[in-house]
Amino acid sequence: MIGRRELLAWMGTTGAVVSGCAKIGREQVMDENLSYGIIGQMKVAAGKRDELVAILAKGTCNMPGNIAYIISLDQADEGAIWITEYWESKDAHTASLQLASVQAAIATGRPMIKGFGHRFEVAAVAGF
Repeated sequence: MIGRRELLAWMGTTGAVVSGCAKIGREQVMDENLSYGIIGQMKVAAGKRDELVAILAKGTCNMPGNIAYIISLDQADEGAIWITEYWESKDAHTASLQLASVQAAIATGRPMIKGFGHRFEVAAVAGF
């Protein structure tokens, strides 16, 4: 089983950024069924990756129903990031898209987004 410290250490080696309000904790990983998740690749305009990561990290703080929102830098493609998010439910994710902070992040970041790559919807299980 992996705890928060081990997860954060691993993410540090992969170039991952955890939103400042991420709520990943050993208790949640072990005790909750994380019923809905998305792992998606976003293509970013040249030279805009760090700026977009900062916008997304700021705009995804305090989303009701969010368990984790992790932004990772693609090590093979300087023009791509991966976003891994876990939610209490698919409805919680859908509702988050209407939040003012998320809408502002989308509007500000949209000119920096060239497109989207792979996208996977997943269901995590507790105690991995």
